[in-house]
Amino acid sequence: MSSEPAITAAGSATAAGGPAPGKIQPVRVGHLGGDRFDINIRGHVIRTDQPIGDGGEDTGPTPTELFIASLAGCVAFYARRYLERHALPTEGLAVEADFHMGSRPARVARINVHLTIPDGVPAERRQALLAVASHCTVHNSLTSVPEISVAFAGDPEQPNSIP
Repeated sequence: MSSEPAITAAGSATAAGGPAPGKIQPVRVGHLGGDRFDINIRGHVIRTDQPIGDGGEDTGPTPTELFIASLAGCVAFYARRYLERHALPTEGLAVEADFHMGSRPARVARINVHLTIPDGVPAERRQALLAVASHCTVHNSLTSVPEISVAFAGDPEQPNSIP
């Protein structure tokens, strides 16, 4: 674990666990050496690294794997909330995802997400469940591309830099 303090977000949260619209959600990534980084989010620490075959120490998932895991976790969260809201069983709910890399530019080119639904979910609820699960916050962020700004911290020349 990193000795750096975790960043805690202030403000109200949405049902999906993120900040309310218009609020900033801070995330801090600190270098630990080699390809290892600790990501600090709301007091939680997540380690990323690269596989040994790619020069890392394999002490955690890669950032790309976390990206896919974030989508799968978000789909699972929305699916569970739908099931709970409709008094349907949640035991046995699972989500699996796989991905294929593209090149030029390096990116995730395809993501497949598969929902395993619990026994007892009626057929007439399945399409609605799939619609809700496929409109989770992470999925929406991928289909309605967010603005992304990368700048040096404290750079007065960059309007979006962090002081």
